[in-house]
Amino acid sequence: MDIIKVENLNKTYSAKGSGQPFEALKNVNLNIRRGEIFALLGPNGAGKTTLINIICGIVNPTSGRVEADGHDILREARQARTKIGLVPQEIVTDMFEKVWNTVSYSRGLFGKTRNDAYLEKVLKDLALLDKRQNKIMTLSGGMKRRVMIAKALSHEPEVLFLDEPTAGVDVSLRREMWDMVKVLRESGVTIILTTHYIQEAEEMADRIGIINKGEISLVEDKKVLMKKLGKKQLTLELTKPLGEIPAGFGEYALSLGGDGHQLIYTFDSHASETGIAPLLKRLGDHGVDFNDLKTSQSSLEDIFVELVKGGRR
Repeated sequence: MDIIKVENLNKTYSAKGSGQPFEALKNVNLNIRRGEIFALLGPNGAGKTTLINIICGIVNPTSGRVEADGHDILREARQARTKIGLVPQEIVTDMFEKVWNTVSYSRGLFGKTRNDAYLEKVLKDLALLDKRQNKIMTLSGGMKRRVMIAKALSHEPEVLFLDEPTAGVDVSLRREMWDMVKVLRESGVTIILTTHYIQEAEEMADRIGIINKGEISLVEDKKVLMKKLGKKQLTLELTKPLGEIPAGFGEYALSLGGDGHQLIYTFDSHASETGIAPLLKRLGDHGVDFNDLKTSQSSLEDIFVELVKGGRR
């Protein structure tokens, strides 16, 4: 069942001075399934933050429709907004306030009755309970970002948007944040995240969406995407370097690497015939010998770069 529905969404910003109007979003259609982790990828200026801000009720669309758990974000703004928690890119909060006070205040903004037990659980899950009486200014960068997540969860939303959740966070804290997001999903919260860390999407997401120049290029289950678009490479470590690829191998996707010491064959691992066996035999017949070989699968980053450049979808 879909918890977020986006239909024919457009956002155009008026021209400034003599400039042209800017289309930030162009006919975007997107459904988010209840309980999933959905990663939205795209280069800078692709429209990721604009899309999130419209769904969260911060920016009004030019046209189109968005529903949050069945509530129209314009006609039923209050009901829709209570379903959503947002963790923005920037850490925006009163640095002189204590952790507990700022989280409690955020809950009150949504008209929720006091529930100390729930807030204590949120802080405990985020490893913030022992910091609840600390002023936010005294916390590390990673802890401050956790406070932002606690604020977003304070009113018990069913959907949590994380806009670049690990920006500026070191590697060890990033791993902890990934684990924390998975725990939130297991508790029933739907997670939508934008990220520049391709590894982050590959690690956590159930589905991947790619947005570029205001348009959704692709939405696909991560595993299906990797299977459909992922390539494999066979790398042969040659006993003698080659100056060029031997003649007569035009039907193979071959390239040289390692200053001629590597011969790289790119193939579709899901094809009925990979062509590896006949390739190795023909290389042997041409006197091209190797002392080692290895295969590697293309990563989500490779796929992302190909799609953004306008490659196959």
